[in-house]
Amino acid sequence: MQLKTEDLLEAYRRMRTIRVFEENVKSEFERGNIPGFVHLYVGQEASAVGVCMNLRDSDYIGSTHRGHGHCIAKGCDVKAMMAEIYARRTGLCGGKGGSMHIADFTHGMLGANAIVGGNPPMVIGAALSAKTLGNQGVGVSFTGDGGSNQGTTFESMNMAVVLKLPAVFIFENNGFGESTSYDYAVGCKDVASRAGAFGMPAVKVDGTDFFAVHETARSMIERARTGEGPSAIETVATRWHGHYMGDAETYRSKEERNRVRRSDPLVKFQSRVLREGWLKQTQLDQIDAGVEGLIAAAIAEASAAPFPTESDLVTQVYNSYP
Repeated sequence: MQLKTEDLLEAYRRMRTIRVFEENVKSEFERGNIPGFVHLYVGQEASAVGVCMNLRDSDYIGSTHRGHGHCIAKGCDVKAMMAEIYARRTGLCGGKGGSMHIADFTHGMLGANAIVGGNPPMVIGAALSAKTLGNQGVGVSFTGDGGSNQGTTFESMNMAVVLKLPAVFIFENNGFGESTSYDYAVGCKDVASRAGAFGMPAVKVDGTDFFAVHETARSMIERARTGEGPSAIETVATRWHGHYMGDAETYRSKEERNRVRRSDPLVKFQSRVLREGWLKQTQLDQIDAGVEGLIAAAIAEASAAPFPTESDLVTQVYNSYP
């Protein structure tokens, strides 16, 4: 399906924002300006954006510890995200969540999750709510190849099939679960076929190709909206950096890391839209400049923002229901 010009521009803007955001987070972490752990999403931009371009604010996603890309793809405020990573009071979660626990319910972002395989159960809860309310909402779970082995994930897929829930399970195969190769850790060698064994449609796509991800996700999400039940997509896109910032990456060679970078989702997108005449280079350049300015401003504002106060520790701990 041919996308409109404004949709192509928005897709590129989101992917470029993820790339520049992560590159700057890497630099700021290395300078000692960001506390805690950081897990970068560079190299996987087409997966998050290809999926989330098909979603509404009212649809919900669940993320992983590598969640910055999912947040941006779903429309979370970039400046508030940066402030959260800086652990500042102006952050999306008041500076109390940090990199691995960013959430924004106003945009359907249930939260990044440090628990491996922790978000599929939350997402099927959101999908069950949507089915019960009859609002055509969809729940989308982003899970890594490591998380695909978790019992919580298996149970969630089974329940989604049994209850015919509007859920889509995205398995981002980025090559490694921490330092363990996917080829070693996943017994069936194919996450998609294993998901399909639960009784749902499941396909594998090139996770560095925005158009392949977008079209596959579009059909699966529309299928969920119309009451046809859950499905699964395995997106294959090897991460560029280590499991976390500071990872020595002794489990793969420098040659392998360089090879991975030759399959750049942003370059693939640019080449396709320019070759087909869908966009002009000047349009892409304008987005690049705008994103660079946005991220620079986000860093400046986050650096100057206050930290949470001692009294903030006891706020937002419990939710009071009427």
